[in-house]
Amino acid sequence: MWSSTDGVYSLTVTILARLRSLLVVIPLLVVGVSTPAHAERVAVKRTVITVSAAASLSKAYTDLGKQFEKANPSIKIRFNFASTSTLVSQIQSGAPSDVFAAADLSSFDKLLASRNVVKSPKVFARNSMQLVVKSSNPLGISSITDLAKASVVSLCAKTVPCGVYATTILSRYGVTLAESKITRGVDATATLNAVSTGDADAAIVYATDALSAKKSISVITIPASKNVKAIYGIGAVRGSKNSKQAETFVQFVTSPAGQKVLTSFGFLAP
Repeated sequence: MWSSTDGVYSLTVTILARLRSLLVVIPLLVVGVSTPAHAERVAVKRTVITVSAAASLSKAYTDLGKQFEKANPSIKIRFNFASTSTLVSQIQSGAPSDVFAAADLSSFDKLLASRNVVKSPKVFARNSMQLVVKSSNPLGISSITDLAKASVVSLCAKTVPCGVYATTILSRYGVTLAESKITRGVDATATLNAVSTGDADAAIVYATDALSAKKSISVITIPASKNVKAIYGIGAVRGSKNSKQAETFVQFVTSPAGQKVLTSFGFLAP
């Protein structure tokens, strides 16, 4: 004979059975949700290295750095762009740096002498110089010999590589400019900007910088017989706490992948 007590007992058993099944499922759901979240929190530890590079490398190296980080996810690049001579002074003064990339080789001689680097640099690119003028070339300048027409000529500082190269070219043409009509840029980038912003009538800059300026200036080719070849060197800085990672970056710059990036920005092969 059925009774209400039996009904209550049966209902209670059913409810308890369902609760047990829920208690089994809920932890599984929690585990299923928490595992991906935990995985997201586990980030790859990245070693940060500082690359001190010549200002003329800024655009190419920024792109090259992105390619390097994709290929080496455990390493992050922090760039320090300035004139080569400024970077030499910084490194000799103890500024933290793991890699040095210069627009010449003589700067490495200085660092070798002061024992800030322990071996000769690897040549990773070459460059040349070009004459640039305002986009409309209002003065009709067509050669270095026409710089006498300019009221203001922008040149790199005398002690930085691009300034040394410009002096050599002027000498080969037999052109002497009064300092009163010269404005000196702290590096290659500043020297180019003086023309693109209209502060100078002309400038002698790297071919790669002239290429990057595009329509903001007009380029006048300097013949190879009067031109100079800028040689770029790279090497690890002595005392780097990340020497292994520094060498990895140096190897990437000189690899086919690194060379492809540099070529796309107008640099010549080593």
